[in-house]
Amino acid sequence: MEKRKAEELERIVESLKIYSQLEGLSGAKDAAYPVSGGAQGLGRPKAGFLQELKSEILSERCCHLARTRKNMVFGAGSPDARLVFVGEAPGRDEDIQGEPFVGRAGQLLTKIIESIGLKRSEVYICNILKCRPPNNRNPLPTEIAACEPYLVRQLEIIKPIVICALGKFAAQTLLKTDTPISRLRGEYHDYHGIKLMPTFHPAYLLRNPGEKRTVWEDMKKIRKTLNKAAGT
Repeated sequence: MEKRKAEELERIVESLKIYSQLEGLSGAKDAAYPVSGGAQGLGRPKAGFLQELKSEILSERCCHLARTRKNMVFGAGSPDARLVFVGEAPGRDEDIQGEPFVGRAGQLLTKIIESIGLKRSEVYICNILKCRPPNNRNPLPTEIAACEPYLVRQLEIIKPIVICALGKFAAQTLLKTDTPISRLRGEYHDYHGIKLMPTFHPAYLLRNPGEKRTVWEDMKKIRKTLNKAAGT
């Protein structure tokens, strides 16, 4: 009986934490994770909060994919990034190395980032899922539901100016829509007060190189937004 009560209390606390983080993304006061250097949290760096979140995911093993993965792929890049790229899920190379976008699609993403005058180390890259689905199959709704709260918390900690959703699953998950990526891309959408630009996934571009020009148009809009925010 006592064990069940403790487990129920833990679930309630976790639900309240997630609600608080969602409130923070929507612009509410007293967000769970302070901006680095702010008055809240005594100026604690964002990297510390991200490391705590990573450790939490590793300890919880939140869905069955934790049993088949080689490595959990949390995310990589600058905790203070103004631009965050969100993909679908880790692939084979990512699962082996424990880093996002390190295969052929990742090499192309690096070139895309550099095309707008940024370095890979200056942005943040992550996925909807933190673990590789077997045989690189599409994520299941239950897997997305289990992992998305962690992505919400990552974005709340980083607080980027722009999110670039790479491909169908990232865009549709974040925007809660079934609208095709071909119709979503190219225009900004609102994600809890953050500008979100959907575009084609680099893996799609490897199969359809003629669409690289389309992605370039999307990236130019992101570059313009970042430059405007920087006053340049």
